[in-house]
Amino acid sequence: MRLPLHPILEQSFAVIDREIGEHSVTPAEYEIVRRVIHSTADFEFKHLIQFSPDAIAQATTALQAGIPIVTDVGMVKQGIASMVAQTFNNPVISAVHQVKTALPGKTRTETGILECLDRYPAAIYAIGNAPTALLVLCDRLPAPIQPALVIGAPVGFISVVESKAVLAATPVPQIRVAGRKGGSPVAAAIVNALLGLAWVKVGEGVEG
Repeated sequence: MRLPLHPILEQSFAVIDREIGEHSVTPAEYEIVRRVIHSTADFEFKHLIQFSPDAIAQATTALQAGIPIVTDVGMVKQGIASMVAQTFNNPVISAVHQVKTALPGKTRTETGILECLDRYPAAIYAIGNAPTALLVLCDRLPAPIQPALVIGAPVGFISVVESKAVLAATPVPQIRVAGRKGGSPVAAAIVNALLGLAWVKVGEGVEG
């Protein structure tokens, strides 16, 4: 059972299906890639999005169970709010808004991520803006209780590629965007696609 799509979104997906060309992603991975391409109009993402083994299955199971979703910034939170409300009503927490002041030598986003890791260690973490937030998260890995999924999609030029390389070296379930590209709309699109996949699994009576 799929969620109904707005006609413009449905038409956009049809255009992407016609134009995407050759790719090697699985059907579930394609749902994520297509959402990201829709949010960016950039077909290069079909080569940039990378998945650890079983990341999608673990993430959709966690979403069905109501696991919290922690975002680095408010824009990612805003980008998933509607889909969360239509599906499982997971708690959504913006890390940067969890603290009023930063720890010495850290940004508010880094400090907020550390706060959230203490409070919600098994959450899904969606990083779409701050590479430093991704780095501080990875510094805590491996952990006795690790996140259900880490989405590594910060964008920019400083520490972005490096933060994604650090994430790739961790054992945590992950979906990451290679290179400098990414951003809050990309991270939100990945979460929204996962929510859609989890909803389909419920409708089909599939567990896990």
